[in-house]
Amino acid sequence: MSNLQPVDYLLIGHVAMDLTPQGKQLGGTVSYSGLTAHAMGLRVGIVTSAGEDAPLHHLDGIQIVNIPTETSTVFENVKTEHGRKQTMHHRASLLSFDDVPLLWRDASIVHLAPIAQEVDAEMAAKFPSSFVGVTPQGWMRGWDENGSVFATAWENSEQVLGQVGGVVMSVEDVNRDLELVEWMAHHTRLLCLTEGEEGSVLHWHGDRRRFRPHHVVEVDATGAGDIFAAAFFARRLQTRDTWEAARFATNLAAYSVTRIGLQGIPTHKEIEHCKMEVLS
Repeated sequence: MSNLQPVDYLLIGHVAMDLTPQGKQLGGTVSYSGLTAHAMGLRVGIVTSAGEDAPLHHLDGIQIVNIPTETSTVFENVKTEHGRKQTMHHRASLLSFDDVPLLWRDASIVHLAPIAQEVDAEMAAKFPSSFVGVTPQGWMRGWDENGSVFATAWENSEQVLGQVGGVVMSVEDVNRDLELVEWMAHHTRLLCLTEGEEGSVLHWHGDRRRFRPHHVVEVDATGAGDIFAAAFFARRLQTRDTWEAARFATNLAAYSVTRIGLQGIPTHKEIEHCKMEVLS
């Protein structure tokens, strides 16, 4: 850790090894969000826990603090006639505030990005000089002894919501319970709900606005919500305009679903194009 440099955007959460019909692929919110923030010109650091099975070289250009573990967190998603069936085969080491290097504790943005209940929720209050953003899907997942994943209540949600700067979640994370979304929005500073091809809805300062994406042909939506979150948090930092950040992130995330997996990370051309669209 002695060679670490300061970062603008700090992510805390597990990378994942996703089992797909094409083989194992690197995934997890920190992977998609980290690469997106890096593409937008920010200095990025990740605190994670991954085994030797994780191809971390795909995160080139990002500083990584890796907490030792034998096996990375491994998910398998299978499409069925009743929807997606998700199984967690392994979970890496849990992450705490003590794992965060001192040099990174004043990053402009701290993104808490759990995917498997691995991030200590108390970290929400540990970064007083940072904008703390949360993608809470990993705090809303449980699993049985066979690894079958199911939706569960977000414990201590009110405490976390009251401490962080903003929350990004998908409508699937809350099983399309819009009353729950309204309750969460009332208890936090800003909340952005992503709704796939319908775009996003931003709740901020008692107002609510919808942003529609461009029409695209979807190839793979994996990671689109994570790309949206990083684009939203990063653009908000760069412009200090929350509404603009939501518009920008909605359009940028739309591009990502036209490609498979990490190939969906935004290109420089796409980023610049979305900036110009917002300004026009």
